[in-house]
Amino acid sequence: MNSDLPHKEVVHTRFAPSPTGFLHSGNYRTAVFSFLFAKQHEGLFSLRIEDTDTQRSKKEYEDAIIDSLTWLGLTWDTHTRQSENRQRHRELLKKLIASNHAYISQETGAGDERKEVIRFRNPGGIVSFIDIIRGEVSVDVSDLGDFVIAKSIDEPIFHFAVVVDDADANITHIIRGEDHISNTPRQILIQRALGFSTPQYAHLPLILAPDHSKLSKRKGARPLTVYRDMGILPEALLNYLALLGWNRGDDREFFSREELIKAFSLERVQKSGAQFDETKLLSINRHWMRQLSVDEYISRGALNAPRESERLHRVVPLLKERVHTFEQAQELLNGEFSFLFEKIITIDRDILLKKEPLGNTETTRTHLVEIKKKIETFSETPTFEKVHDTLMPYADEKGRAQVLWPLRYALSGAIHSPDPFIIISIIGKKESLQRIDSALAVL
Repeated sequence: MNSDLPHKEVVHTRFAPSPTGFLHSGNYRTAVFSFLFAKQHEGLFSLRIEDTDTQRSKKEYEDAIIDSLTWLGLTWDTHTRQSENRQRHRELLKKLIASNHAYISQETGAGDERKEVIRFRNPGGIVSFIDIIRGEVSVDVSDLGDFVIAKSIDEPIFHFAVVVDDADANITHIIRGEDHISNTPRQILIQRALGFSTPQYAHLPLILAPDHSKLSKRKGARPLTVYRDMGILPEALLNYLALLGWNRGDDREFFSREELIKAFSLERVQKSGAQFDETKLLSINRHWMRQLSVDEYISRGALNAPRESERLHRVVPLLKERVHTFEQAQELLNGEFSFLFEKIITIDRDILLKKEPLGNTETTRTHLVEIKKKIETFSETPTFEKVHDTLMPYADEKGRAQVLWPLRYALSGAIHSPDPFIIISIIGKKESLQRIDSALAVL
């Protein structure tokens, strides 16, 4: 627990996105950290949609934000929209003007157009605050001048509206990206003028693209829906996002949501940028995919195959060893593994005999016939171990290449495929014998 927390204070964090576009992983990392911090301290986590930009805000973006957070497994205690607080914004803008902390400024716009804005009267001097991640930050605000806080009495801009909304919601900790550090002194000045207490701040390191530039839509950032469509599990992405700039102090990589809540601390968030590594994300996803039962693997991956479901169930252990996403799993089922579900496969005689240096048809025929006799002793769905332990001694005696190649090709009709023991355990005794008979027919 954070020793700096005031006694008996109810921790309250928020995630406050603008629905002006699809958010990327950097945005959701902020939501993850805010959620974990609040829940670790048995506090509140709120979602506030900052929709005051009426021209750019769209419902489809807001819906995407809510769907993505829900998919990630983040739950919130309150859900508000910034536009719902317009009356409060107007009231406090008027209060600042009345107290001489702000004033209406006549401005000249494009084409000598006259307009009015509301500016905050900057008192100047040094503004200091303690950043939980970075320590003490001090800024000379004199250089900021009298900054704009509203376009009109009905149009507050970000710096003002966010201060009011955070205060009204009793937000105690503001966790956001380091690109907001420059906004903090302005917001502290507004807080002081309105008589609000200053929340604690934690500015997260940037997420970097593979070339170490800032991650952005042009530099590899993707909406969460892309990862979901790839077949990334939400628990895997949550796990990975939590590790972007944070670690527990050891090399552990795999955490469930509940384990993250117990382990997370802002004090262990790094100051330097965290590089987004998709290879690591895929590795974490593979781990969580392998934790699933066979039924969960098929249902959560929405996997489908053209034959009976029992066969697909027998293929899942093979998929778990080969793929990192459900998208890859389905591609294997449709491609390299499709022979496992086909009733008729085509056998090329030359390929069948490629391991026989002299193209010795009789030797290959003999091996297939002997293997067939052994398969006939199996149950309909033999285990891999049973198949391996029965057939491998013969292959070792006669030569693995000369025995196993024609067997594997006869069973798969493919140059690249799993080993024949796996294939037999998946397609079963009856179909294995039928496929070997088809291969014998071309010799």
